[in-house]
Amino acid sequence: MRSRAVALGHPIHPMLIPFPFAFLSGALLFDAAGWFRDVPSWWTAGGYLSLLGIATALAAAVPGVIDYLYTVPPERSAKDRATKHMLAILAVVALFAGAAWMRGGPAVKPDAIVLGLEAFGFVLLSVGGYLGGTLVTRNLIGVDHRYAQAGQWSEATIDARKGHPSVVATIDELQVDQMKLLHVGGKQIVLARTDDGYVAFDDACSHSGGSLAGGVMICGTVQCLWHGSQFDVATGKVTCGPAKKKIAVHKVEEKDGEVRLTL
Repeated sequence: MRSRAVALGHPIHPMLIPFPFAFLSGALLFDAAGWFRDVPSWWTAGGYLSLLGIATALAAAVPGVIDYLYTVPPERSAKDRATKHMLAILAVVALFAGAAWMRGGPAVKPDAIVLGLEAFGFVLLSVGGYLGGTLVTRNLIGVDHRYAQAGQWSEATIDARKGHPSVVATIDELQVDQMKLLHVGGKQIVLARTDDGYVAFDDACSHSGGSLAGGVMICGTVQCLWHGSQFDVATGKVTCGPAKKKIAVHKVEEKDGEVRLTL
């Protein structure tokens, strides 16, 4: 959870999203008020706000897509929520773009169809915003939290074959209670160092799939921050619910100054 670019949230995305939300909401407000009060300067302002909203939404979509492909944990509840969020926001952009095209220009008075498209887009914008907020607060996508001596986020992709040991770190790479996220053979595995040496276990919490690499580890126990489940990192057994099922652990050995993982 330490490097938002590749771990659990892109640092640019949260900085950009307020702009399309403000511009698109303002577009509907000024267009509707200008149409109702018959004030050309108001609907002209709304027309330009709509164009700015579309442009900034497309800009924010770039890191958003990066988050979706490389940051949101796969095959977990967050992925389903992120998919709905993405589809809602893309629909918003399409609706406002369609309204702008039908309108013909910012200075043209919007008609009922244009206002209807913008209003529907605003509703979807609210839904998408709620889903995005849930991704941040419940799934911790984009939240840069740390725990004592967590160290700098470490992540690597390892080319490994089942049953064959693969070098995944040097012996002195991690300190006690620090973790490293490994992408191994299509799986996400956490390498961690305890007082007794290195261990490796599946990244997905067995309860709802939260990232354990983005959790907290201390005294041989890792805690998922989604709902608080805790696991013994040496055995994978649940030490505190709500999780009921243990997590898989993997063989690790330290040899010649290297840490080797065997699936």
